[in-house]
Amino acid sequence: MQKMNWSYPTTIWFGEHRINEIQTACDQLEINNPLIVTDPGILKTKIIDQINATLSAKANIYSDVRGNPTGENVTQGVEVFNEKKHDGVIAVGGGSSMDTGKGIAFMCGQTRPLWDYEDIGDYWTRADSSKIKPIIAIPTTAGTGSETGRAGVFINKETQEKKIIFHPKMLPSIVILDPNVTIELSPFLTAATGMDALAHNLEAYCSSFYHPLAAGIALEGINLVKQYLIRAYTDGKDIEARSNMLVASSMGSTAFQKGLGAIHSLSHPINAIYNTHHGLTNAVFMPYVLLRNRSVIEEKIISLTRYINLPQNTFDSFMNWILELRKSLDVPHTLKDLIEDDSKFEKMSVIALNDPSTGSNPIELTKEDFLQLYKDSFNGILLLT
Repeated sequence: MQKMNWSYPTTIWFGEHRINEIQTACDQLEINNPLIVTDPGILKTKIIDQINATLSAKANIYSDVRGNPTGENVTQGVEVFNEKKHDGVIAVGGGSSMDTGKGIAFMCGQTRPLWDYEDIGDYWTRADSSKIKPIIAIPTTAGTGSETGRAGVFINKETQEKKIIFHPKMLPSIVILDPNVTIELSPFLTAATGMDALAHNLEAYCSSFYHPLAAGIALEGINLVKQYLIRAYTDGKDIEARSNMLVASSMGSTAFQKGLGAIHSLSHPINAIYNTHHGLTNAVFMPYVLLRNRSVIEEKIISLTRYINLPQNTFDSFMNWILELRKSLDVPHTLKDLIEDDSKFEKMSVIALNDPSTGSNPIELTKEDFLQLYKDSFNGILLLT
């Protein structure tokens, strides 16, 4: 596929071997002493060595990033960043690494606690924008799309809640979408992160908020997932599939400026309490939430089936495609396959109700609705017409 440079929603360098241009990216952003933020898994690959080989000087690395990053991950990274007098971040990895890198670049010069910048109202204006350092993002998975997002998601261990930290300058200044860094991704992670990309695009498309620009992006993002996710899952070295899944992932994060929904509201407490994979958890909840929202989204879904060329243009046809896709990717059908008990459903229903994603769900949901969704997904109760 051809190399392309895009400028929306930020500067994006797309194509094979673009990772070799990392020094050019640093030069453009006047980063002289970058901190590479990644996770232990990526550290075991050749990707970091490849990046350091192209930099004018070997960069320091912070790799203490967990699968669902915590506030402590950011705090520890900030200590490393400031101690070594770094002036920018190269975030390399999946959503956890990119969110942590963005959090470090954001918090390295702030004086208030991380949680004071939660995505509520104008809390982001509390930050000193001049202290936020530039970020280069290199995604190694095709799922979260954090590289084109203006926020990071972190677990507050005291409250056992996932919190969204937002600031416009958390959007990376340069994104490098190089499919070659994704070819070693396992089939499991290809499936889980790919379903996360689908969840972002799908919930953005179905969101109750009016944002036709984002809706159009989400529509094509879903189409790309339909065409290329199973191909990438089946053959990890399929560069065309890997390339298009990277694009679909970035599109999902761009599109959810329109909003998300109950899939994410339900997932966040599960991720925070049980440390499940976020994309996989979204995949489990997806059909249950679609069915709950059916009365409001059916016409949108019918339009979507035409765009992605399903054989029948009905809501049930789309649901069957989702179920078949999950089956093809070996995604569990029930929440019971991810967690062992239902003892915390009451608590999680309250957290889900108050999740920022709930406000843009197509229909208004109550605590009782969330509790029922947890129970139905746990027991596999999915009644189609």
